[in-house]
Amino acid sequence: MTGVQLVLVHGWGFDAKVWDPLCDLLGDMVTRVHDLGFFGHPMTAHPDAGTPVIAVGHSLGFMWLLRQRPFPWDALVSICGMPRFVSATDYPLGVAPRLLERMAARMKREPQATVDDFRHRCGVGTAPEGLDGLRLNEGLDWLRQWDLRDHLAAETVPLLALGGEEDAVVPWALTEGIYGGRPETTLHCAPRGDHGLPQTQPQWCAEHLRALVSRLS
Repeated sequence: MTGVQLVLVHGWGFDAKVWDPLCDLLGDMVTRVHDLGFFGHPMTAHPDAGTPVIAVGHSLGFMWLLRQRPFPWDALVSICGMPRFVSATDYPLGVAPRLLERMAARMKREPQATVDDFRHRCGVGTAPEGLDGLRLNEGLDWLRQWDLRDHLAAETVPLLALGGEEDAVVPWALTEGIYGGRPETTLHCAPRGDHGLPQTQPQWCAEHLRALVSRLS
């Protein structure tokens, strides 16, 4: 169980502290958190060489992992994550681009209120201190522009996809449409789960992560 290290990357509107409840429950494992710098300085996670790595991405953090691939991994975990966020002709379940455009425009006028409202939709509290509006707007650009479906299709490692039944940001229908029937993929839906699963249902997430580690052992 302790021979695996987890590297965790948070989503938009969050910082590395979103992982604190989950890391506490996985105290017998090595966990390393990567901070994208939405609320303070970025922090890079460097897994140790020679030890199996499970890369865990929450929402945008999963996209960031697919896009950057900063280190090799032996398994991949999506928590409320997706390879593409906005809708397209061949991706109808995504979010309408105009909604992100409105959000970006509001960010310039009311950054704190915009982030707080988003976090409320995720089922968590208000934003941490040190909000970096420019960096958060950059994150919205990533959500608008990135299409990483080919990156996901190229993955051959085991993939665990966790989603929430009541996720108002990445609906379960989208999660199921992306990962359902995909080879080497295990898919689970958290009853009454929202977009903030690592913080709101850490025990449920921990159980499925432990099951993944057991399968890899």
